[in-house]
Amino acid sequence: MDQILNKVGSYWIGQKANKEINSVGDDINSLSNSIEGGAKWLVNKIKGNMQKPLPELLKEYNLPIGIFPRDATNYEFNEETGKLTVFIPTICEVGYKDSSVLRFFTTVTGYLEKGKLADIEGMKTKVMIWIKVTCITSDGSKLYVTAGMKKTRNREAYGVSRDGVSIDKF
Repeated sequence: MDQILNKVGSYWIGQKANKEINSVGDDINSLSNSIEGGAKWLVNKIKGNMQKPLPELLKEYNLPIGIFPRDATNYEFNEETGKLTVFIPTICEVGYKDSSVLRFFTTVTGYLEKGKLADIEGMKTKVMIWIKVTCITSDGSKLYVTAGMKKTRNREAYGVSRDGVSIDKF
């Protein structure tokens, strides 16, 4: 009986240790991504290649500024290809005044064009379950979020940048 309890206890402690080690690894990866984004921003500033703030870029492309969390300030944008990469300090969720919720990974990519962010990676929305967002389109007062199917939302709900709430898993 002692041997069985000893093995069960060792297994349980081993599992807990693995979870803690994985958690530390995730924290290090998140910190690395944040430092990488900040370092790129600093290098661009030193070179004199300053990009406009993310909300200004989104406005220029006729998208509401609130589609990303407020602390998503570091980004890369290739004007030739339209590829946008947004760096977010931690995995987070943002709730909007229309009761919708978006979940963000530490890196969100997509292709930006007038009124549209397409081929999105790193963003989900809750429709009963969490579903990957593939496209966001803006048309007048409407915002269309495609996650399996196209869902119409009020653009006004995304007009203000909001803080993200940190979560453990994407």
